[in-house]
Amino acid sequence: MTTGTTGTAYEAPLFGPESQFRAFFDDPRWALAMIRATVLEAAHPQIGAALADNSTFVAHPWRRLRNTFLSMRRMFDADPAVREREAARLNRLHARMSGSDPRGRAYDAMDRATRAWVVATLFESGVTMCRLSGQPLDQDTMERMYAEYRAFLAALDGDAAELPEDLNDFWRYFDRVVNNELENTEAARIILYRLFDHLPAPALLDGAPTLWAAGRAVAGPLLGAITVASLPEPYRRRAGLPEMPGAPTLMQGAYLAAGLTRFLPEGWINAESIIETLSLSPDSDDPRARTMTALRARMKRASALLRLLTPLSGDTIPDPAPSAGTEENRRSAEEFFRTVLDQTGDGYLDWPDLAAMARELSTRLDLDEPEETRLYDAFAAWWRELQAALDTDGDGRVSANEYATAVPSLAGPALIRVAEVLFDATDKDGNGSIDADEYRTLFRAAFHRDLTTTDGAYGQSAFVGVFLSFMAGRRTGTPYDPLLADA
Repeated sequence: MTTGTTGTAYEAPLFGPESQFRAFFDDPRWALAMIRATVLEAAHPQIGAALADNSTFVAHPWRRLRNTFLSMRRMFDADPAVREREAARLNRLHARMSGSDPRGRAYDAMDRATRAWVVATLFESGVTMCRLSGQPLDQDTMERMYAEYRAFLAALDGDAAELPEDLNDFWRYFDRVVNNELENTEAARIILYRLFDHLPAPALLDGAPTLWAAGRAVAGPLLGAITVASLPEPYRRRAGLPEMPGAPTLMQGAYLAAGLTRFLPEGWINAESIIETLSLSPDSDDPRARTMTALRARMKRASALLRLLTPLSGDTIPDPAPSAGTEENRRSAEEFFRTVLDQTGDGYLDWPDLAAMARELSTRLDLDEPEETRLYDAFAAWWRELQAALDTDGDGRVSANEYATAVPSLAGPALIRVAEVLFDATDKDGNGSIDADEYRTLFRAAFHRDLTTTDGAYGQSAFVGVFLSFMAGRRTGTPYDPLLADA
């Protein structure tokens, strides 16, 4: 039996399938609530600065969504060992994020008050989504859910002292932060006005850019308007956020419509399957991707027809096989810089981009702390190597032009070390080679692809060679494409 924040007794556990949080996992309203919570997080100066400097949500929003979803599932798993492992991973990740914002104010992703605000926005947005959809939570359910989120914070920080114990005190705490601490940060503006308008297609739908752009042109502004209208009024006023006429009605309608899905048969909506399917590479051997092949062909025909009727600039299908001419090579280098190297989407290559690569590899392969540290150290050495070779103007970062002009070979000793660390993480039995099962496991876990034709052992030199060819931008269409280039 578990006791809530005001002494109410609960029979169901705070974690696992019976938790209130897990009841929201397959609820379409949760997507709207998560966007709202993310904006409230980004409006906090410390979190906004950390997102702007370190996050990949601009360049790779779908990947960020998938990773966030996976992390939340682990943190609310019924097995304490799973929760502890994920909490340790998140703490290692956040410990590497610190710096200062454009106004010189320091930020630290391990700051306890800041982490409490992240949890607070998730809880408050969950309560708000129920209210806006005409299904407000009763007091007991709200108390229980708040207890779950405080337990979530305690799993990260060791205790939940930064969040008030009593739910009534929480609402006063929430209002105080909204009124006194939130700002119209760059990260919040990017989410509201840039991300929605330039959201890249998920990997599985990447073959129909014109059709995707047409849908995004309609849905993007609407989603932004719905999110702004759902934010606390004091923050909207202080941040000067414009409100589209009719936005409150539109917002209410969106939440009400999403709430009607409760009448669907149980199991019809599975958020995890939807996210995983969208993340699949078009040429994946996964049965779900094969099922989508015919649909993709139809979408391409619709895209071609739409292009004839309403041409859209800036969303052309790239040539999959550029010629060997100088300009084509330059375009290829710029494309590789944009899709692979510039993980944060700010137009430059610097340490946060390579740290994001290490973070993505560590997350997908679920590395232990020693392996993760080795991988980060290898990427840090590669950054120092790249900076020395490519940073011609000495500003501490590599621009797209500096990279594309030189078109360098990036496969130096440090990158070789990155490949070797990855090989060692895959070589689970430590025999110096990757057998067919280990290789298939790597691609299933890290690349979401099933390799059905891999036979025999895969030596270190061959493994390293293919990985270097991809990371140096010399080869496209390799099995490694989905790892760091997917949206």
